[in-house]
Amino acid sequence: MLNIVKNLKEKLSKTNSSFMGKITETVKKRKVVDEDMLTEIEEILLSCDTGIEMTDIIITRFKEQLKKDKVTDPEIAQIYLTDVMRDILLAENEDMHDFFAEPKVKPYVIVFVGVNGTGKTTTIGKVAYKFTQTGKKVLIVAGDTFRAAAIEQIAVWAELAGVAIVRSQPDSDPAAIIYDGVKSALSRSYDVVLIDTAGRQHTKENLMKELSKIERSIKKLIPDAPHEVILVVDATTGQNAVSQAHNFDKAMKLTGIALTKYDGTSKGGIIFNLKHNLQLPVKLLGVGEGIEDLLPFKPVPFVKAFFEE
Repeated sequence: MLNIVKNLKEKLSKTNSSFMGKITETVKKRKVVDEDMLTEIEEILLSCDTGIEMTDIIITRFKEQLKKDKVTDPEIAQIYLTDVMRDILLAENEDMHDFFAEPKVKPYVIVFVGVNGTGKTTTIGKVAYKFTQTGKKVLIVAGDTFRAAAIEQIAVWAELAGVAIVRSQPDSDPAAIIYDGVKSALSRSYDVVLIDTAGRQHTKENLMKELSKIERSIKKLIPDAPHEVILVVDATTGQNAVSQAHNFDKAMKLTGIALTKYDGTSKGGIIFNLKHNLQLPVKLLGVGEGIEDLLPFKPVPFVKAFFEE
């Protein structure tokens, strides 16, 4: 675990400095724990997109602990604050299933959804690479047929990851190409199927209906699929990710989140916000542009890397 924590700490250094670093600065210039200090910490949490409700929960628990133990030293108070935040992230998912563990069924079908620009296609390429590193036979299905560039981009990632791809001409029926892809995976004994979908804006009802149609086409071949539906969220967009998730969940039941660009965001609090508002686990963490810069989210190494000096 030491190597995992060290690597994660390096990747998250920018995000950490713009989040926990600001809190440390606030604490250092104080001689005593007072309302001004608490207000300033609250403002930092809000500015980092921790969310109003989540910020209120953190500050309330923080105050309760300070009062209970009669803490007046700001530096000791900061330890209490990080403990409160740690407990929130670790609650109920300490032993969360590793995303890249042996699939329970084959083919294991994973659908990726999300708005344009979140890093969805890149995430799929990285996921494909990770699965191949564990010896899995992987198929990518290029279901974003609305943009020719999207098909080309996912094809490049498939080649980089060394996996097969099923693709069609632009403007083809997405549900039809995805049906063909899943059918091919069944006949050719693939272990994992990764399905790209259009980077649809979640406010467009007709495109959300398209997602429901895609789900039905998959279920015709594998009734219990998709086994995972991952919403790809750009960490730098912050609060907007919450509304995205609620809308996508209506079209296709989400099972988790891939949080991209978390290595250089000033919105680091979004990880608390998402956990509180969506009750959905963050399953993947994007921490760079390289093909290996995608990690299965594991709460224990994460909090060690994020909070420990």
